[in-house]
Amino acid sequence: MPKKRPRIRATFVALLAALLTGGALFLASGATADSTIEPVRKIHVYKTPTCGCCTKWIDHLREAGFEVEATNMPDLTTLKAMNGVPAELTSCHTGMIEGYLIEGHVPASDITKLLQERPKIAGLAVPGMPMGSPGMEHPDPRRHEAFDVLAFGGTSEGDALSDREGVRIFSSHAP
Repeated sequence: MPKKRPRIRATFVALLAALLTGGALFLASGATADSTIEPVRKIHVYKTPTCGCCTKWIDHLREAGFEVEATNMPDLTTLKAMNGVPAELTSCHTGMIEGYLIEGHVPASDITKLLQERPKIAGLAVPGMPMGSPGMEHPDPRRHEAFDVLAFGGTSEGDALSDREGVRIFSSHAP
């Protein structure tokens, strides 16, 4: 029996070393994985209850990984005015995310860019309802039109302003 003890001890030590090494690798890989996980972005969208394109835009955001809370309201005019959305930039729905306003059919990729860059603006807008913008897709892509996402409010240091003071092109999208 005394001869078996060293073998048991050696097996135990080898097993313990394997567990510790595996645990260290697990912890190291866990730290690496956690640093690459994108945070879930929560956006609150205000829309009218019967608007189908608003629902499609919300679906677009969810598919892009946003968590969406939607509130139906019979009229958004007062909400938009109280939050500083310029009348000429309005559309059918208004979103609010991390201190920014999102007016209309703004692509999720532009919202992500906004949240990464954090410019000193009030928000982004796609005025009207351009055919081909997220939520406004048409079965015939030849009917899609080019549209601009506009930044509004705040400052535009280093950026060219459009004809309207305080409004500039944030991004452009072709059909």
